[in-house]
Amino acid sequence: MSQKSIKSIKASEIELKERVVAIKRVAKVVKGGRRFSFAAIVVVGNGNGVVGYGLGKANEVTDAITKGIDDAKKNLIKVPVRKGTLPHDIIGKYGGGLVLMKPAAPGTGVIAGGAMRAVLESAGVKDVLAKSKGSSNPHNVVKATFDGLSKLRDAFTVAQMRGVSLSKVFNS
Repeated sequence: MSQKSIKSIKASEIELKERVVAIKRVAKVVKGGRRFSFAAIVVVGNGNGVVGYGLGKANEVTDAITKGIDDAKKNLIKVPVRKGTLPHDIIGKYGGGLVLMKPAAPGTGVIAGGAMRAVLESAGVKDVLAKSKGSSNPHNVVKATFDGLSKLRDAFTVAQMRGVSLSKVFNS
């Protein structure tokens, strides 16, 4: 199931909470010295399976965050969260970022690093074991986490795709 086959989610229909993952100050060297601007990575989610990320760049921090939120609302995906955890193990990759996510028993909590934690909590995952094994760059970690989350499929979806009953999925 590719990301294109996922039905787009309208941001105006749901209540989304924003979380700033990282703010970076970048400099452009010009004739008169350095020009500073800011880049912000923002994650938005409703805490119930819908999550998105965005990147905003501006000369002021607040403007960068606002642009990031607007961008994040355009990149929403639906994550199958089952009983507060993930349906199965998954590995997400993007550039140098490699993340491993495993379902966990109730009460475990979100065991994940900074950038990954923000994405998983915004998605509404309450119990998960996660490890970032590649790059620690927040851009790549967030995108790798989204790659993994977009590849997740619950048993009902698998049964529908195969055209079989739900019990047959577990017996095969």
